[in-house]
Amino acid sequence: MKILKALHTGYGVVVFAVIFLVLFPFFLIPMFFPGQFWLTGVLNRLWARLLFIFIGMPFKVEIRGKLDRRKQYIFSSNHFSYLDIPTLGLVPHNTIFVGKTGIENIPLFGYMYGKLHITVDRSKLKSRYTSLKRSLGAIDEGKSLVIFPEGGIITLKEPIMGRFKDGAFRIAIEKQIAIVPVTIPYNWIILPDKKYIMLNWKPLKLIFHEPVDPKAYTLKEVDALREKVYSTIEAELKKHFP
Repeated sequence: MKILKALHTGYGVVVFAVIFLVLFPFFLIPMFFPGQFWLTGVLNRLWARLLFIFIGMPFKVEIRGKLDRRKQYIFSSNHFSYLDIPTLGLVPHNTIFVGKTGIENIPLFGYMYGKLHITVDRSKLKSRYTSLKRSLGAIDEGKSLVIFPEGGIITLKEPIMGRFKDGAFRIAIEKQIAIVPVTIPYNWIILPDKKYIMLNWKPLKLIFHEPVDPKAYTLKEVDALREKVYSTIEAELKKHFP
């Protein structure tokens, strides 16, 4: 069984890389023509769908609240697995990611990520400040964001989330952009964050909850908005793992 899982995992890595190499020339368009940033979301969705189809991983996207394609959103998700990033490629809006600087060290992929998305080193105050300013600027440019508010895979016991950072919620209030809680219930089982990372077969699920309007909150009430989103995701996780 372990041999089969290892082979499936290796195959998944190859499929991920091959699809990226095929799509890379198209990623060059938004990289060199920033006004075409919407293409990043289109390519991410194509990449994610092809990945899950070719590795034989069924996936279901459940949208519980109406998402207006003419509006911007901040998508805020739990984060237990490295599989969460390609999973959120399935976001129905054209988004960019806010993620860790370490991703930039991956050859070619890191170059693309650093050009199209926003990276942050959470151990450095200056980097956190710079990423916040870039995120605010991205909103001004008409972009939607995907942010993991835990700041990485930090939980010690899945599926219990770590404490959320304030960044996503400050941006939502300051720019008056609705924030969409997102629950990914099974990725920590499908691709656990363990010493030996191996794929386990299980249908993948992605849940978009009702957008939370920040109009009722001020910057002094960031905690309340943060807890609202946290409790929404937490309640959904408890439905799957009572």
